[in-house]
Amino acid sequence: MPTAIWWIRRDLRLNDNPALNAAVKHGRLVPVFINDPAITRGRMHGSATRRRDFLMASLSSLDADLQARGARLIVRTGPPERVLRDLASETGADLIVAGEDFTPYARSRDARVQRELPLRLVEGATVHHPLAVKKADGGAYTVFTPFSKAWLALPVGGLLGPGPNRLTGPDATLSSEVVPYTAAPTGFPASEAEARRRLIEFAVGGDPAIGRYKAERDLPGREGTSKLSPYLRLGLISAREAAAVARESIKSARDPAAAQGAQTWLNELIWREFYLSIVYHYPDVLERAFNPTLREIAWRDAPDDLAAWKAGQTGVPIVDAAMRQLAETGWMHNRARMIVASFLVKDLLIDWRLGEQWFMDQLIDGDPAANNGGWQWTAGVGTDAAPYFRIFNPVLQSRKCDPSGAYIRRYVPELVGLSDEAIHEPWTLTPLEQRAGGVSVGSSYPAPIVDRPQARERVLRAYQASRDRHQAAPNKTSQERT
Repeated sequence: MPTAIWWIRRDLRLNDNPALNAAVKHGRLVPVFINDPAITRGRMHGSATRRRDFLMASLSSLDADLQARGARLIVRTGPPERVLRDLASETGADLIVAGEDFTPYARSRDARVQRELPLRLVEGATVHHPLAVKKADGGAYTVFTPFSKAWLALPVGGLLGPGPNRLTGPDATLSSEVVPYTAAPTGFPASEAEARRRLIEFAVGGDPAIGRYKAERDLPGREGTSKLSPYLRLGLISAREAAAVARESIKSARDPAAAQGAQTWLNELIWREFYLSIVYHYPDVLERAFNPTLREIAWRDAPDDLAAWKAGQTGVPIVDAAMRQLAETGWMHNRARMIVASFLVKDLLIDWRLGEQWFMDQLIDGDPAANNGGWQWTAGVGTDAAPYFRIFNPVLQSRKCDPSGAYIRRYVPELVGLSDEAIHEPWTLTPLEQRAGGVSVGSSYPAPIVDRPQARERVLRAYQASRDRHQAAPNKTSQERT
């Protein structure tokens, strides 16, 4: 009978899965996950062991779901071209189906496979393909607001629903590596069922959190976000289903504030697709600043400051809390990501790419497009970025986003005895006040590693110098971005 290989990449689910549906329609199903050495080593993924653990646990869950339906997951290691060629020969498969991916490596890899094998790429990683959201002249958007308007104006297709109850899977003799048992990182059970549970808990019910999202999304001390990002990254739930639930929440909201909360969360899904579109159309952003005038910033070589930032030992409580949350859990609240990124780049004048790589090494939800887009936005060097002269004041951010100090106390226990007022800048306390709060700045907790007023002047000079050098250099054109 006709046989199709379902090449699983970023769609580890059975529900609303265009690649799975296309493969099942063709005939017998051979689900395969390939451990690609080009991905599992090197700069592309760094030392992201927790993200790897989450992937392995997710694969184990997917295998169990497949076996419950009469199939099983095949796992093999090697270059995709070789693995797929061998599988096609062993199974007689005359079609390979995979969900399209948009990073430069994924596109070049798939092009190589298509030159040799019958690979069909189908949409599924996004609600709308990067080529579908375009300007009137056919060009790509580089500013979020018009991109989002065009995205929202596109017709919405229906969901495919759950996968088949019964599958005709690969022959029992087909060899497969064993998916090593790996416990998912704490706080992130790895399964399609968990992804759906989180989405429903967040967005469905009488007073769902999605309706309060706009009001609470910047408060890291509260559970105001969905924490679905690791699941969306691996496709344990589809972006289309998440967007459909958000749209339904907007329609059924009981008041305008709740509708605005749901719309704000939907905008976050659109930001995700905006950054994927940027990487698709401007792949060099993964290596350098999108803004050509800010590619020659004289970054500081400051390994001790970088190490203090990574360890959550900067002496700035909100920054340290966020970096320790990352180290402890492999995840960080989105507002906290902006604060620590601004601190590294603007206060310490350290290259944003070092922060970007550290996040990719640590984050369970580390995604090249979203991570790069977020870092370039905060650094002020990217497409539709925050102005380069916008510099977060971490103390003001701390008072605004963590007014009671709950987030700081959770991750910086040295400061637990300080008052809600004092916890945001303990270095301003007298020695007597420090002792009363159970802390000694410079001893039990570090003093700030940077003088912020001086740092502000330093970074503004560095950015302006890059702009001046670019303007003075000959043969500079707007086409440099590509």
